Amino acid sequence: MNKDNIASVSVRKILFITLIFAIILGATVLANNVKLNNVKIKFSNGHEISVVTSKTNVKEILEENHIVLAEDEIVTPNDDIKESKEIIISKTGDEPVEIANIEEIELNAEEIVDAYTNITEKIEVVIETIPFETITKDVSNGSGLTTNRIVQSGRNGQKKVTYKVKYKNDEEISREEIASEVIKEPVNKIVQVQTKTITARSSNTRVSGTSGQSGVYKITAYCSCAKCCGKTNGITASGARATANHTIATPSTFKFGTKVLINGTTYTVEDRGGAIQGNRIDIYMNSHAEAIAWGVRYLYVEVLD
Repeated sequence: MNKDNIASVSVRKILFITLIFAIILGATVLANNVKLNNVKIKFSNGHEISVVTSKTNVKEILEENHIVLAEDEIVTPNDDIKESKEIIISKTGDEPVEIANIEEIELNAEEIVDAYTNITEKIEVVIETIPFETITKDVSNGSGLTTNRIVQSGRNGQKKVTYKVKYKNDEEISREEIASEVIKEPVNKIVQVQTKTITARSSNTRVSGTSGQSGVYKITAYCSCAKCCGKTNGITASGARATANHTIATPSTFKFGTKVLINGTTYTVEDRGGAIQGNRIDIYMNSHAEAIAWGVRYLYVEVLD
């Protein structure tokens, strides 16, 4: 072999070695430019594996490792892997709760100081009113005409209340009651609902009952003495014996046996009287003194039947 052939072979060897070296160097540079991640994959059954990958997308990493999710499984995270480099596969409803990284929360010292400065706490004692209540008592026994009478006037009470009050920049932000003491008890107002009595003075405004109908009548009283009845046996015109709180004498427009309600008491028509005419009714009493004490009253009479 001559010198020219030897030189040609040497050049080709040098070029081949240089090409191989360039390929190896390029591969090394490429490997150095690709960042590999060591990712831990946790399965829903508790099993764990670690894989090395250059990918960061969770879906691509799972596909790369031939991992397929079941219908009732979910993956966390569902986009790119986080700093923890963990992929967690869990059953639906059992997904882990991501806790914020404390290092990512930036605390502003001035804000913290401002939140606790200019806050003052004071103890305040205040006299407060205890409102009275109104109690209604109905003693009308279902009478048609009623009126309200104040039996007892109401008066407010007082109590001493101690509060713990917090202020921020002189503005109240909270108030807590820590003690209370009644100084004066309230007095309840009592209102009594009673049957309205219509006197002779107001008779010009009354609606008179006639022909055995409900309305306002002139009510008098009598007993079984000779002065009231001209006899003393107590037998009424209907033949029944007169009874207090039961028997009344009415005009003939009321049938015997008719029930009427007067001043909360139910009476029965059992008697007549020569002077009992028009819109007058006589109530039987046990004694002449009771009849005199009754006097003359104008009351609403409700016919029950």
